[in-house]
Amino acid sequence: MDNVSIIVADLEAAIAFFTELGMELEGETTVEGPSVDQMVGLDGVRADIAMMRTPDGHSRLELTKFHTPAAVSAGLENAPVNTLGIRRIMFAVDDLEAVLARLRTRGAELVGEVARYEDSHLLCYVRGPEGILVALAEQLR
Repeated sequence: MDNVSIIVADLEAAIAFFTELGMELEGETTVEGPSVDQMVGLDGVRADIAMMRTPDGHSRLELTKFHTPAAVSAGLENAPVNTLGIRRIMFAVDDLEAVLARLRTRGAELVGEVARYEDSHLLCYVRGPEGILVALAEQLR
């Protein structure tokens, strides 16, 4: 897999949110033109893209803000975790509480509670900008 794409209305807020998770901004660009229209099946596309990568360089997120045509909301911003489709992205973290505190400064909200799974992990779900759902997992030593 090369990357996962997330469509956002506020690109800067999304970049800041994923930076708090330890991702690094790899680059930004604007895409438009016939080949873009042809690939995505829309007419008149103009979009800004920010590529974020994990510190180990193995995984990437493509954050996309559409200028034209305007992005369409599917009404899933507050969808429960059992809604069909891609629901969340999980990040391994070293200190779940510290990451959660930093994400809260970016407007993130805890979905349920921080839970201990047996003796192996602390886990939680967090809703970030655009309703993006991420899970945090801290392996217990």
